[in-house]
Amino acid sequence: MPELPEVEVVRHGLAPAVTGARVAGVEVLDERALTRHLGDGADFERRLVGRRFLAAARRGKFLWLPLDGADECVVAHLGMSGQMLLREPGAPRERHERIRLAIEHPEHGELAIAFADQRTFGSLALDALVATPDGAAGGFGSELASVAAQAAHIGRDPLDPAFDERAFRAALARRRSAIKRVLLDQGLASGIGNIYADEALWAARIHPETLASDLSTRAANRLLAEVRLILEKALAEGGTSFDAQYVNVNGQAGYFAHSLNAYGRHGEPCARCGTAIVRESFMNRGSHFCPRCQRRR
Repeated sequence: MPELPEVEVVRHGLAPAVTGARVAGVEVLDERALTRHLGDGADFERRLVGRRFLAAARRGKFLWLPLDGADECVVAHLGMSGQMLLREPGAPRERHERIRLAIEHPEHGELAIAFADQRTFGSLALDALVATPDGAAGGFGSELASVAAQAAHIGRDPLDPAFDERAFRAALARRRSAIKRVLLDQGLASGIGNIYADEALWAARIHPETLASDLSTRAANRLLAEVRLILEKALAEGGTSFDAQYVNVNGQAGYFAHSLNAYGRHGEPCARCGTAIVRESFMNRGSHFCPRCQRRR
């Protein structure tokens, strides 16, 4: 599933094309891509055509495009394989294309946004914008103190300027759960998935089964710093692509997979000490770590 860096790469690519653009047309090719929308394809089209996008915003793994005229937005969740691709008007259909938006930008002219999704777990929807409790901007890319209602339940991500470090450390101190499980809790800190949790724990030399409450303040600070460094590096490298399911708005894959030190490297030597990386079953997935550098104490 795309995690914070992958969704931010998509948001960053969409922003200049959609900000200020008017929706000229909507084609719903497969209504399974509207599972989060409270209405059918005709309703989605009727309520969206003629509206103007104000920005492209993101919190965690959710992306939304605020609309003019009301406290509404188009919210997108990419699921396992969703893609939002910028194309020329009249461009051939994408493989697994589900929805196409025709937009008119005052500077860039006519463009098309194709929402393609091979596994159909992703979705677009018209959604309400709700005020943020702290009065800060709801997400990256927008100055509005509002967030898509479907994303309001998740916490701010570690790269958000309004992320509360003190509250994060306090939450760790209260949790008698494995630190990796806590990192994956989107209500605490959003956007961190299996890949970047493994990478941050490896960088911080913390075993994934260490109880969050057992971490010292120094260890918690080191972990948060490593989470941010990993996410920023992945952003700089366009995210992590293992196959053609994750690509940016131009259809290009990210290359952070070449920089992974733990995730997916089962049996390979640790880049620090040479010990073979191990993989253990974790929440129907897997945890990858170095048994020497990340000893459970």
